Amino acid sequence: MFDAIRQYSVPLVLALVLHGLAGMALYANWNPTDREKRIIEPPRAVQSSLIVLEPEPAPARTPPAQPKPQPKPEPAQPKPDPAAEQAKREAEAKREAEAKRQAEAQRDAERRAAEERARQEAEARQQRLDELARSAFEEALESEASELAASEAAQAEAVAQSYRRGIYEAVVANWSRPPSARNRMEAELLVELVPTGDVVSVTVIESSGNAAFDRSAEAAVRKARNFEVPKDPDIFEAHFRRFTLLFRPEDLLR
Repeated sequence: MFDAIRQYSVPLVLALVLHGLAGMALYANWNPTDREKRIIEPPRAVQSSLIVLEPEPAPARTPPAQPKPQPKPEPAQPKPDPAAEQAKREAEAKREAEAKRQAEAQRDAERRAAEERARQEAEARQQRLDELARSAFEEALESEASELAASEAAQAEAVAQSYRRGIYEAVVANWSRPPSARNRMEAELLVELVPTGDVVSVTVIESSGNAAFDRSAEAAVRKARNFEVPKDPDIFEAHFRRFTLLFRPEDLLR
């Protein structure tokens, strides 16, 4: 409350002083003899206003500056120890030498591994070449053997065919034509011989349909008794130990 009174006391005093000065001025100009001659005018109103003065804000307090921290003194550098420096240099040189040795060992191991791979690859290539050469040689041998066997078989077949023709001619020479025989009759016989060419057995395995013709064919083989056969045992065993004879007087031996 007292702060409010103090706040408005100055404007109030100023307003009272202004009113007092205005009253004194009116009194000084007033004359009683001129009352009738004058038109009394009402005193001019003195306009006044209440001026409220805002109190000035108190200046902001600036915090006192903090004193700058004093830098800590740097610790004194220890004096280098020559022996420690020498040991450090020796250890560094030892590490470098060990690293160099390990690098050289690594390079040697890689070089040996590369040489071993190259050797194995060369051996594998040589082995493949040898296999190809051997395979080609074997194929060539097989081909040559096949050709030789085919040639020998062809020769053996030619020899056997010539002996078959002789056997067939001998059977025809010993055949007696039965009255019931007709053209285009044929009978298939199974003949067994021994290496001397002697007949061991003869059997009709496919009839001509005419019993007399079948018996005449079988009798012709038995009558021949012995046939000329090749001396080569392989050819004999392959072609004449057991063979079939298609007896048809106007045809060849099969």
